[in-house]
Amino acid sequence: MGKSPMPGQPGAPDGGGQEAPPPPDGEAARGMRARADEAPGRRVGERKKQFLVAPQQAPGLAAIGPFGMPSPALQPPSLQAVEKALNDHPDIDVVRTVGTAGMGPLGIGAAAGGGTLVARMTDDKARALQQQTQGQLVIERDQHLLLHEVMPRQPAMVNSLAVRASATLAFRMVVLGKDGTPLPDAEVALFGGLLPAGGMTDARGEVTVTLYGDSPHMVSGVYVKPRADYWSFYQRDPDLGTDEANVIGLRPLSDWPQLPDFPKRSAIGWGQRAMRLDQLPPNFRGQGVKIAVIDSGADNRHPDLKRIQNGVDIIGKNPDSWNQDVLGHGSHCSGVIGGADPTFGIHGFAPEAEIHVCKLFPGGQVSQLIEALDYCIEQQIDVVNLSLGGVSPSPALEQRIVRAKQAGIACIAATGNSGGPVQYPAASPNVLAVAAIGKFDEFPRDSYHVETLSTDVDASGYFTAKFSCFGPEVDVCAPGVAIVSSVPPANFAAWDGTSMAAPHVTGLAALMLAHHPALQAQGGMRSAQRVDALFDLIRRSGRRVTQSGALRTGAGMPDAPTAFGLGLPGQQAMQAPLGSMAGAMAANAMFDPAINAAYLGMGAPRAPAFMAPLGFGYGGTRVGW
Repeated sequence: MGKSPMPGQPGAPDGGGQEAPPPPDGEAARGMRARADEAPGRRVGERKKQFLVAPQQAPGLAAIGPFGMPSPALQPPSLQAVEKALNDHPDIDVVRTVGTAGMGPLGIGAAAGGGTLVARMTDDKARALQQQTQGQLVIERDQHLLLHEVMPRQPAMVNSLAVRASATLAFRMVVLGKDGTPLPDAEVALFGGLLPAGGMTDARGEVTVTLYGDSPHMVSGVYVKPRADYWSFYQRDPDLGTDEANVIGLRPLSDWPQLPDFPKRSAIGWGQRAMRLDQLPPNFRGQGVKIAVIDSGADNRHPDLKRIQNGVDIIGKNPDSWNQDVLGHGSHCSGVIGGADPTFGIHGFAPEAEIHVCKLFPGGQVSQLIEALDYCIEQQIDVVNLSLGGVSPSPALEQRIVRAKQAGIACIAATGNSGGPVQYPAASPNVLAVAAIGKFDEFPRDSYHVETLSTDVDASGYFTAKFSCFGPEVDVCAPGVAIVSSVPPANFAAWDGTSMAAPHVTGLAALMLAHHPALQAQGGMRSAQRVDALFDLIRRSGRRVTQSGALRTGAGMPDAPTAFGLGLPGQQAMQAPLGSMAGAMAANAMFDPAINAAYLGMGAPRAPAFMAPLGFGYGGTRVGW
């Protein structure tokens, strides 16, 4: 007797004991598609996507140009030849060229290394093009970038919940502030039940949240995020009712003991205190250094940001819209770096540095980030803050990061908030990657910041943030939980994220370029060696925090006095004049002669480059993404 067909195979019985119909064969399937083609409306198929196309910059390429065109041996094709070849293909649309507008300092700019084409095509066409060019071109999706914010994650799969009929519970939530003032625009989320639910409060501070379920005891948590000026709220297993309003009172930031009468009375954030910014000489204010914040803009109507007068809107191409920050993210990062009002709000690391704003969000893609880095090269920026990331490494972007480093630009990037491997561009060996830590006594116990706690807590209360990405690429860690900083139009908010950690290190880097004697001794020379020297000093200043190893915290949390050689027993690092050779050597007396030689611009040995995707060689000591 033969075996019965397995469930799901042709001839197998279905759940009702009947024989299941076989799947349509090829002819039947083609008939179904034909009928769909005849139906009115637009047929759904693959659309063209944006791709980045650029001549490969790595040496040793084959001598075959794009589409079989001859090319000089070991030389990539010119951008003009690539553009002409793409324009000759009816299925490829060249949208624009990025990175050819100008020449950077020292002849190192977009024009010196060629530009990048942005073209629209299908995935199949891109694969064919990659095969035809035999590695001569970098061809990659123009990925959409993400701001590194802590937020609910998208589901990893199509789940099994499809609620069709179920009891529902309506919870009327009321959010009040100081003295019982209604708080509008507060996000309220309920966890538990069959599906999560949420909403935003109205002008009366009210919102009704409807949850699938049949008992209020199904709610496992309630979360409230205010727009500004208050701490968030989180309650596990809340006692909620459906027959009357559920009232939640939020704490003003100014009620926290470390922020008395805030913001009318200025304060130093806990992150700045943890890195001992307050123990540097008061004249260390970042004078003469240029910082770029590539983010969502920065609202310079804010009292702490009014010194910011330079910027560019990469997305909108409007010279006057870089200071319109609808997300608040860029304003928050800029405040940590350069908050400048001495009597109001939070002190920034480098209040007298020249901050340039490159607006890239919402909607930023890799091609626009390349444009932003070209702006930084042309403007001779010293330090770039990258509180953003993508999905996968980008060889085209990596080429521009390398070019920026050659121009003396130090890129400092947030590792990401997925709680997984370090994201790109922080995973690049040519940037300084910053993970996030928190401190247990720096936020209220009923705030949502408690949810960032991990079991990795040291005796001082420092902990690795649960959301922070980790891996061998992590260079250092910095405060990134409950960071209070500026948000539009003239308010403050306490946020979490590696986005908040990176600006702490960016601010310290700016101070070091402005005032560190070893870096000053190079006479302002803009080079990759200066960037390496800066990164090495920052890493060497790190002090161990939390109980975890280097995969999560790198070299530790940078310590500002140590980075300058101050405050070490038996050391008189800063007695010699700033900028003098003696001062440079004294400030680095704790390091060996080989390191001193590197800091004074004499170079330092580097590990061999490794081969990244598409054969592009990245210099550096780290391998893998």
